[in-house]
Amino acid sequence: METKRKALGKGLEQLFSNEVINFENFEKNVVDDAKKSDIVEVKISELRSNPYQPRKTFNEETLRELADSILEHGIIEPVIVKKTIKGYELVAGERRTKAAKLAGLETIPAVVRDFNDQEMMEIALIENIQREDLNPIEEASAYQKIIELGGFTQEEFAKKFGKSRSHVTNMLGLLSLPEVVKVYVQEKKLSMGHARALSKISDPEKVLALADKTIKDNLSVRSLEQLISEEDLPRKQEQTRARESKSIRNTIYEKMMREKVGTKVKINAKKIEIPYDSPKDLERILEILGIRIEGL
Repeated sequence: METKRKALGKGLEQLFSNEVINFENFEKNVVDDAKKSDIVEVKISELRSNPYQPRKTFNEETLRELADSILEHGIIEPVIVKKTIKGYELVAGERRTKAAKLAGLETIPAVVRDFNDQEMMEIALIENIQREDLNPIEEASAYQKIIELGGFTQEEFAKKFGKSRSHVTNMLGLLSLPEVVKVYVQEKKLSMGHARALSKISDPEKVLALADKTIKDNLSVRSLEQLISEEDLPRKQEQTRARESKSIRNTIYEKMMREKVGTKVKINAKKIEIPYDSPKDLERILEILGIRIEGL
C-alpha cells in the first residue's frame, strides 16, 4: 500500500503521514505534480460521484454562486478523477463539478489518478470534513468511518484533524439517536445543541417524544436541557474505554493478503498472522513473498 501511494505522488502520501491532516495541501500537491498529459478535459456527463461521498445534500444557493464565478473566471483548479470502465469517478471536486454543470459547461479540466477503493473513501471523507459544510449527522458518520478505516482512537482522531476530544465524542454520540431524530437534525428541525442534549438519554422513546415536543413548542436548547433535568431521565453510561473493533482498513488488507498468499490472514494487535498447513505450504508462501534461503 505504501509503495503504491508513493508511486501516486507525494500528495496522497503526505495526506496520511502528516501529524495533522491538511486536505488543501493534498489537492495542491496532486495538481502541482501533474504532468500536462495527466490533465484532460472530461465530459461532465461521464463523471460519477465518488461512491464513498458522505454528503447527500448540496446547498443550491452556494452552488449558484460558484456557478456564476465559473462563468466569469472559468475553472481555476482542475478536479481530481479516477478512470473507470464506464467513464470517470470524482475523487475531489464534486461541488465544482455540480457548479460547472449548473453553469452550462459540458467539460471540466481534471487530473487523472489511479486510487483504490479504500483511498477513494478516505479522500472523500477527509475532503468533506475539512472543506464542506456537512450536516451534523453526515459529519458524525464521516468521523466514525475514518476512525474505523484508520484504526484510530477518538483521541488520535481528534489530534490528527485538529478537533477537541469532547467535540469528537459529542459528534459520535449523535449516531446513537433514533433514525427519525437523525432526520430531524439533517432537515435542521433540531440544532446540533438539541441533538447533543438528546443523545445523552438512554431511552429511545423518550428521545423521540422530547424531539417532537422541542419542534412543536420551538424549545431552545437551554429549555430542552432543563426539561431533561426536571424529568430526571436515565442517562447513557459514559464509555471509559473505546471499543476495540477491527478496522475496515485491516479487513481490506487481510483480503488483499489472502488473495496474494492463498491462505487466511489475520491482522490485529499490530501483528500479521499467516497460518500454513505443512513445511511445503510454508515454502510456497515464502516463495510468493519473494523470500528464499539458499542451501535449504
